[in-house]
Amino acid sequence: MYYLQRYSVNHVKSIGRRLYYLALVLLVTSISFSQTNNDAAFPLILPGLEYVHQRIGTGPLSIHRIKIDRSQSQFAFTSSLAKKSIYGLEPLSRQIQALDPLIGRPLAAVNGDFFRIRTGLYQGDPLGLQIVRGELVSSPKNTCFWIDPKGKPRIAYVQPSFRATWRNGTSVNFDINQECVQDGAVLYTPSMGFSTRTKNAIELVLEKCDDSGWLPIKPGQTCNGRILSINHEANSVIPNDKLVLSIGPALANKIKSTEPGMVLSLSFKTSPALTGVDFAIGGGPVLIKDAKVRQFTGYQPRHPRTAIGWNDKHFFLLVVDGRQKDLSIGMTFPELAEFMLKLGCTEAMNLDGGGSSTFWLDGQIMNSPSDGRQRWIANGLILLQKKQNDKQKD
Repeated sequence: MYYLQRYSVNHVKSIGRRLYYLALVLLVTSISFSQTNNDAAFPLILPGLEYVHQRIGTGPLSIHRIKIDRSQSQFAFTSSLAKKSIYGLEPLSRQIQALDPLIGRPLAAVNGDFFRIRTGLYQGDPLGLQIVRGELVSSPKNTCFWIDPKGKPRIAYVQPSFRATWRNGTSVNFDINQECVQDGAVLYTPSMGFSTRTKNAIELVLEKCDDSGWLPIKPGQTCNGRILSINHEANSVIPNDKLVLSIGPALANKIKSTEPGMVLSLSFKTSPALTGVDFAIGGGPVLIKDAKVRQFTGYQPRHPRTAIGWNDKHFFLLVVDGRQKDLSIGMTFPELAEFMLKLGCTEAMNLDGGGSSTFWLDGQIMNSPSDGRQRWIANGLILLQKKQNDKQKD
């Protein structure tokens, strides 16, 4: 009995020591995990920002949004471009990592414009307008969102009037950094990528010839380029300091007398004018205009959605998850428009949705993309905290 009692006491002490050390390890691990988990669960929200994740049982719906105080001059928008070129795709988080730190600190972001998603020579080409830090990299084709030089946000359908004019009066309209069709013309800039990727076109390699302006191409500008060479084999290399004007075969007769050394005038006018605009991105359709919800007709499916909206005091970035019956079924355009109106938006525009819908906040993907992971996309709409020296200039 004594032996058993003594054995039990020693055994209990041994177990106690083990439990003590185990508890200590668990406590340290718990603290470490708690700190890591808290960092992951609670991103940094600066004064002037308000982030909300809203769960609605009916549906159900899962909605992520951030409200931005427009009176805070430290905040600004910019756009990202996958791999910093028209060709190619990247997840939104990788595009943000590649931003120049000199432009400011990324705070929040959503996916941007619709794009050519299928594999092919022009996969990743944004379907609408994009201006990146003042550079025109993609032609307008639909509704666009931009900030004008006075700081006023705008949503409108932008009509391009890009034209190349020879000294003899010959002229052709062109698009920028996209596939060149049989009866069209496209101007390729270094932002396109390594080459034009064309298959059947006559291509004029242009060099700077005067002080009228050159790269980077800016909306509203006019510049002159001298024809350095003519390539009849297509798929021209795009040098970093040159432009390539690709002419579809149906227009070949218009330029049959073209020779190296000739000078072309290139105009980049748009309506409405975008002169001086630093940032723009395409999307659509318009959801709210002048505090009135657009009326939609026909079948309205529910999908994941991304949108930008504002009123006199705030901007709103929003992502609605979808295609996940236990989490969120998504919204129709009418439902999205009504929701943005209830938030207080007087203007709002839809962006690309579906599997592209992504909500990034302080280094984290906050929503649940319907593909089960971040989709590789063409571009993004990003909220920045500007650098201190930039704020002092305001």
